[in-house]
Amino acid sequence: MTGTYAFTAETPGGRLDRFVADSLPELSRTRAREIIDAGLVTVNGRPGKAALKLETGDVVTVTVPPEKPLGVAPEAIPLTILYEDDDLLVIDKPAGLPVHPAPGHPSHTLVNAVLNYLPALKGDAGDLRPGIVHRLDKDTSGLILVARNRAAQAHLAAQFAARTVAKTYLVLVRGTLTPERGVIEAAIGRDSRNRQRMAVVEKGRAARTAYEVKKVFRGYTLAEIHPETGRTHQIRVHLNAIGYPVVGDATYGVPVPFLDRQFLHAHKLTFRLPSTGEDVTFTSPLPPDLENALAAIR
Repeated sequence: MTGTYAFTAETPGGRLDRFVADSLPELSRTRAREIIDAGLVTVNGRPGKAALKLETGDVVTVTVPPEKPLGVAPEAIPLTILYEDDDLLVIDKPAGLPVHPAPGHPSHTLVNAVLNYLPALKGDAGDLRPGIVHRLDKDTSGLILVARNRAAQAHLAAQFAARTVAKTYLVLVRGTLTPERGVIEAAIGRDSRNRQRMAVVEKGRAARTAYEVKKVFRGYTLAEIHPETGRTHQIRVHLNAIGYPVVGDATYGVPVPFLDRQFLHAHKLTFRLPSTGEDVTFTSPLPPDLENALAAIR
């Protein structure tokens, strides 16, 4: 993985190297230390040391360089673009399309498609995430932002780090979700029994998810989910932890015969335009496969 990421420390006393590794689960702690030692991690704008103890509110910026020269080739993959200006694209991502190249899917990703649409976006050699400021899982559909230049990328990354970007997901869970409105607060970290999974763990990173029931079916609930933090797999882990697994989620939820991916859709996104500071909101309706899943349970 490569790119520049910004995070805000939520609790005091944690070491910088552990915080970086926990914030970017794709990095090992050894790799995190290498990046820190190379001067590529700053705390409140100043280079930090691996053993530095963070204070609440510290802003940590991490620049992850490529481990070896790699390239991302443009691919003629169709894109659904809901909005475009000189700074960014708002894209409605289909399920099944990874956001960026990674082991297991080195090509045919959203980044490949965007580079075909915007050849000038291609960044430094080895940058596998040009323009990417946040992520959606491969099998999650819906809204995602892509920056068109470095200044816009930094501006948007700062909004995500400050939690001023409002995200709303539509999720179908098994069971009758009660109460009808609530907040799930539980720390998330690597599952000690399976490093490929995340879990609610005592010493994980603080995570908070608000929800509101939209419709109850026999045995299922459609809900709006508002993640207030951005931990890996947060929505799926939190809902499973309180006993309402996401329908179609083979990792944390419950597979069903009427849907071949997780019922998780990035439905609404509100943020500030870098150029004007104007607050804007975009929405994406449920795609046909999720509408068909609802029809199947009615």
